[in-house]
Amino acid sequence: MTTPSHTHLVLIPSYNTGPKLASTVREARQFWAPVWIVVDGSTDGSEVPVLQMAAQDPQIKVLVLPQNQGKGAAVLHGLVAAQAAGFTHALTMDSDGQHPSVQIPEFMAASLSHPSALVLGKPVFDASAPFERVAGRKLSNGAAHLETLWAGIGDSLYGMRVYPIIPLREVMEASPWMRRFDFDPEVAVRLCWKGLQPINIDSPVRYFKAAEGGVSHYHYVRDNILITSMHARLLAGFLLRLPMLLWRRMAAESARSA
Repeated sequence: MTTPSHTHLVLIPSYNTGPKLASTVREARQFWAPVWIVVDGSTDGSEVPVLQMAAQDPQIKVLVLPQNQGKGAAVLHGLVAAQAAGFTHALTMDSDGQHPSVQIPEFMAASLSHPSALVLGKPVFDASAPFERVAGRKLSNGAAHLETLWAGIGDSLYGMRVYPIIPLREVMEASPWMRRFDFDPEVAVRLCWKGLQPINIDSPVRYFKAAEGGVSHYHYVRDNILITSMHARLLAGFLLRLPMLLWRRMAAESARSA
């Protein structure tokens, strides 16, 4: 049985992912405790089996939002509750089974060794990955590299990460953005602006077909518009922070060469 952590928890936001939610929680629980789920206004009944699991396992906690608010909003809701319970770090992962639960201990170990760092999964795609998604993230990653002066974000969109809760709450609560699909890339950039150092861990990602129970709420037009407007906003912020970012980069290079 996994020894419960009093500092690091797994936080899984979920919206209408059907049976995949229960299997994801079950797998995550094999490798870590506690595991918290934020059900973001789901209407498919997917919260029922995990509520039953939580009734039998005190290391599983389910928070249910009455209406869908978006991934970032669900994560923020979980962060507030987690910090109130004494936790300092949260590993976020998707509820649809795309992220490998077997790597949870590796991600957590990196965070425990470097508690002020931002631990990021860097996706390793297989043949199931849609071409449009892979190509689109290259554009987002290129923008994130520029916006941070190549601070080391291996992938701006991969959702399996370990965050220090306090700085993550600070950047989210200072802005009305980062509540939906823009959550993952924008918080990565803004946390780098705050000085958090990224640690990248290669991580396989699998896209399930509908026949395999795969569920996707990604809308190409709507969400690409959201991401494009987000990067326009970040580029404006980057220009304001450029002197600070240049100074930080030169200081880091000087330290490496010393």
